[in-house]
Amino acid sequence: MLSSKVTATIFSSSSTTLLFTKSKILSNKFHNISNPLNNCGKSIKWNCNKSRMESAKSRIVTKASSAQPLTNPGELIDSVETFIFDCDGVIWKGDKLIDGVPETLDLLREKGKRLVFVTNNSTKSRKQYGKKFETLGLSVSEEEIFASSFAAAAYLKSIDFPKDKKVYVVGEDGILKELELAGIQYLGGPADGDKKIELKPGYMMEQDKDVGAVVVGFDRYFNYHKIQYATLCIRENPGCLFIATNRDAVTHLTDAQEWAGGGSMVGAILGSTKREPLVVGKPSTFMMDYLANEFKIQKSQICMVGDRLDTDILFGQNGGCKTLLVLSGVTTLSMLQDPKNSIQPDFYANKISDFLSIKAAAV
Repeated sequence: MLSSKVTATIFSSSSTTLLFTKSKILSNKFHNISNPLNNCGKSIKWNCNKSRMESAKSRIVTKASSAQPLTNPGELIDSVETFIFDCDGVIWKGDKLIDGVPETLDLLREKGKRLVFVTNNSTKSRKQYGKKFETLGLSVSEEEIFASSFAAAAYLKSIDFPKDKKVYVVGEDGILKELELAGIQYLGGPADGDKKIELKPGYMMEQDKDVGAVVVGFDRYFNYHKIQYATLCIRENPGCLFIATNRDAVTHLTDAQEWAGGGSMVGAILGSTKREPLVVGKPSTFMMDYLANEFKIQKSQICMVGDRLDTDILFGQNGGCKTLLVLSGVTTLSMLQDPKNSIQPDFYANKISDFLSIKAAAV
């Protein structure tokens, strides 16, 4: 359980404000507390009467210097205690393992490094991802895996989400399983995938008034019913949270091409509600803070390895970690070196198996 409390600034047009925390109601007071979802000092404003939650705009400062090719992997390995790896585009593409991954992970473990795997893909739970690693021939424990599905449940637990409230899920089985493990009531998910709306004169959809949060993740069963139901909950249920597991534009469902990512589902709900979501996956620092607390890791002793600039690399930089971009996934060398790109990792390599060059040099 995350030790630091997650709270929010509460404001209201009336004279009374409410904040639910540990089943107590605090009234007539404003509360300004840091938001662990944010690394840049943003504050969360929650208006229970208007059912609005907004993130104040902030400026993320990124490194101006250009990324350097990884010419001395041994030096990087020796400089940190922990490697955090993204999965899609780094460890695998679709259901195909990227060349050299098993040998690279073995090398790092031999050198006493802690390995953690963080993915924005919310379709699976930690346990389900453990089975995927096993299927691909990789020995990875469930405790080393952190998916955005888990992050959504962990965030709700960290804010003492009321026991009498429910979560409406736009997403797949991974989110449902993690919510269930956290003891949080839910509805929606794949069960709503076949639901259709028959627009008759006078028809009105009704939503469950006990829904206190809508969690949106990647959803291959996305439909208009889900959009409308989520919209009603967010717009009409007082204080209802809008939580996104991630806003990735694309994902790797197969190794043949890129596919529309979870950001497309989040964007649809954002468009109908005019509300910015709270993002619990990368590049939000919520998972980084959770990991640092869970494993008692100093962030300066972490290297974040990923294939996306705007999620993986930003995630590492926001957390104060070293960063390594691999070109085996979304980002190409031309994208990295584009003058318009302001996100520069410390190093870049073709793929994580470039670490193996230190083993070859030693022979």
